[in-house]
Amino acid sequence: MIVVALTLLAPFLLNPFPEGSAMAQFNAGYPDLMQRFVIFGIFAIGFNILFGLTGYLSFGHAAFLGVGSYAAIWMMKLVTTNIIPGIIASIIFAALFAVVVGFISLRRSGIYFSILTLAFAQMSYALAYSVLTPITGGETGLQIKSTDRPFLDNLEPGQIGRANLFGIDMRASQILEVGGWQFTFNVGYYVCAVVMILAFYMAIRIFRSPFGMMLRAVKSNQQRMNYTGLSPKPYTLAAFVISGMYAGLAGGLMVAMDTQVGPERMFWTASGEVVLMTILGGAGTLIGPVLGAGFIKYFENIVSKINSDILHGWFAFLPDGLEDFMVAIVYPFVGKGWHLTLGLMFMAVVIFLPGGLVEGGQRIARLFRRRKAADGATKSAAE
Repeated sequence: MIVVALTLLAPFLLNPFPEGSAMAQFNAGYPDLMQRFVIFGIFAIGFNILFGLTGYLSFGHAAFLGVGSYAAIWMMKLVTTNIIPGIIASIIFAALFAVVVGFISLRRSGIYFSILTLAFAQMSYALAYSVLTPITGGETGLQIKSTDRPFLDNLEPGQIGRANLFGIDMRASQILEVGGWQFTFNVGYYVCAVVMILAFYMAIRIFRSPFGMMLRAVKSNQQRMNYTGLSPKPYTLAAFVISGMYAGLAGGLMVAMDTQVGPERMFWTASGEVVLMTILGGAGTLIGPVLGAGFIKYFENIVSKINSDILHGWFAFLPDGLEDFMVAIVYPFVGKGWHLTLGLMFMAVVIFLPGGLVEGGQRIARLFRRRKAADGATKSAAE
């Protein structure tokens, strides 16, 4: 229920500052970024099913994101621009590819498994970039063109099809202005939000099921599990395929929101990003990967846009020399240097909060409970 409330109320929660104010720079309630929050949240939830439950660290999950994206764009180019068939195709093709990759990679564990998945992802990237150019578009990628004539759509000559949900344009938005605030309600975002809520609920069911307990057993002690007569391989392969399906779903939604695909989605940095999201939020927790995805995408899209002119505006109240000094101190950590800030925060989380952002929230909650209990005990003693 918390996730549902946060997701549906995101246009309000992510726009806390009035438009035109100095702090409006930190507002994140615009459609493109909100869509990225939920899509990469789905990607991280799926990765967490594999890494958080079984302990298998994959460095190649971006391959499934890319396969799902290419499946969705071809479905839109050939069959229909309605996003439903494209999303279904992205899940199916990602699952099939995950079966192949998982069957080979899961013959090894530990760092050898991680290197195998990385190798598959880089091979997929190389194939998409050069060898399979007629299918993938190579370096320029694929997008819907005026020459595309989807089988189920009735498009006029020269008309470019747009991603839609039974005729509702994914880019359609409604703006609500309240005082100095401006809230945007985007169709594409709420479609992605509903899908993420369903994906999150499925993850809850997996975590709390007997299957989820078997995956925890795999992570705990595979050798002991073998002694009981249970083979971990079917469970790890199933977890790998489910995780790949989540990645394919995220790839399909990315195409539904922005109908163009490039091979960069399969690059190793995309796989590393989802690892950071999961660890930062809290591996093995339910809501942690979603928080981690939102945290990283916020830095990537908000902090990276802060330039020297904005900093001079912030410190304009200071004397000229001190203003320039403060800008010189802060500037390396924002704009193009946002990775430095993210890296420092990631190091701090790993060192002081091994359980991620979720552990930080749990510590704060425990602190409030202790204070409440202490106040109650003091009140009782006084009575």
